[in-house]
Amino acid sequence: MAKASYVKFEMPKDIVESVYEAIEMARDTGKLRKGANEVTKTIERGKAKMVVLAEDVTPPEILMHIPYLCSEKSVPLAYVPSRHELGNTASLKIPTTAVAITQPGKGKVLVETLSKKLLELNKKE
Repeated sequence: MAKASYVKFEMPKDIVESVYEAIEMARDTGKLRKGANEVTKTIERGKAKMVVLAEDVTPPEILMHIPYLCSEKSVPLAYVPSRHELGNTASLKIPTTAVAITQPGKGKVLVETLSKKLLELNKKE
């Protein structure tokens, strides 16, 4: 499958695994916002600490604006291969296109470390 048009850079597998771990920690001890509309509002309001988008979203227009918003607001952005896995990790019974971590909880150090790596990856593209 071709890379979606909103995917701006390739994610290394170790970082993807760390992103899932950060979402799990935030889900259990912090706060998440789920879905494209909620994530968009969270970014615009300046409350997003990190945003994660699924790469297999159809149609891609649903998420095309989010990378630009993240860039504009300096919010770290990550991509994961599957919306099903993203939904499971966020403890949803259905797939989700996007997740924003608003309060990392016990994953604060992990989110800060990931944020630096993700901002570096984003600058390379």
